[in-house]
Amino acid sequence: MHYSLVTPEKSTTFAARMDTSSRFIINLDKVPAEGLNRSWHLDEAFFSALDEQEIERGKLDATLRVTKASGAYEFHFQVEGYVEVPCDRCLEPMQQPIIAEDTIKVVLGSTLEDDGDQITVPADKPEVDVAWNLYETIALAIPSFHAHENGNCNTEMTGWLNELEPVRPQNDSRWDTLRDLL
Repeated sequence: MHYSLVTPEKSTTFAARMDTSSRFIINLDKVPAEGLNRSWHLDEAFFSALDEQEIERGKLDATLRVTKASGAYEFHFQVEGYVEVPCDRCLEPMQQPIIAEDTIKVVLGSTLEDDGDQITVPADKPEVDVAWNLYETIALAIPSFHAHENGNCNTEMTGWLNELEPVRPQNDSRWDTLRDLL
């Protein structure tokens, strides 16, 4: 399932900022009947074109398969590689493996719209810039908690964390009274 992180305005702004955005534009008029395959290698140049701070580095291979189906186009994305994100334990950079897939439907219409599951592009300019969709596919594949394998965190930081005494709850006699009622 596709979850949109961006409005059509942000997607358009993103395309304007990217030096290499023409590499990511799919012209629907040029999609052959048997479909279209594209592939890219995504690295720091791809991520530096964004104002987003979640991902700044990575090395990923991405593929896109575009097929025509009853008046619409199906875009199937596959991405594999890694991104560099801060470890949630020690805050040092770590490589987070990414394996992700996403599918979106693209239809022709009168104006540019993106509701998350379907993109409508103007029929008079049937082009889709898939760079932001690739970024979304990658960003949504990052787990909510990401940390180095045990023993691989920054030793200075883990030493400080180990020195901290855990907060222990004080015994509150009011709870004892409540327990007695049960």
